[in-house]
Amino acid sequence: MIIRALTPDDAAAVARIYQEGIDTGHATFEPEAPDWRRWNSRHRPDCRLVADAGGDVVGWAALLPVSVRSAYAGVAEISVYVSARARGKGAGRLLLAALIARAEAAGLWTLKAGIFPENGASLALHKATGFRVLGTEARIGKMPFGPLAGTWRDVVRLERRSETVGLD
Repeated sequence: MIIRALTPDDAAAVARIYQEGIDTGHATFEPEAPDWRRWNSRHRPDCRLVADAGGDVVGWAALLPVSVRSAYAGVAEISVYVSARARGKGAGRLLLAALIARAEAAGLWTLKAGIFPENGASLALHKATGFRVLGTEARIGKMPFGPLAGTWRDVVRLERRSETVGLD
């Protein structure tokens, strides 16, 4: 498995993997994967990666700016999604480690994540790669779809502060 830059040719795989995560009910409040134009407009172009297993994209990771304000130029929110068939095989760890390195090379000093408490694998992955739990936002939003539609959900907030960027 290799980690490489995500390209527009990966759009269908990104949407498929994103939708797999959505379908678990424990990945996001989004009811469906956005089209490429919308996804592309929201994510930083310099911090997008895929896990490629012999030509088959099995995961992706990307960053979204948290604000347009200049004070937050070095802060981004992370998304990591791995296809069901590749979970537990190290793709998430490889993606997250590579994305952290890419983020620091781009001058980012803080990465943020919001994870449903039920997503134990994602919480463990983030903690293992240097993220710390800030706290839990209780009943922060209602699930808009699926079997949990209308259910209030908590979100665990995590952050990873660079040990090399933004120390001056």
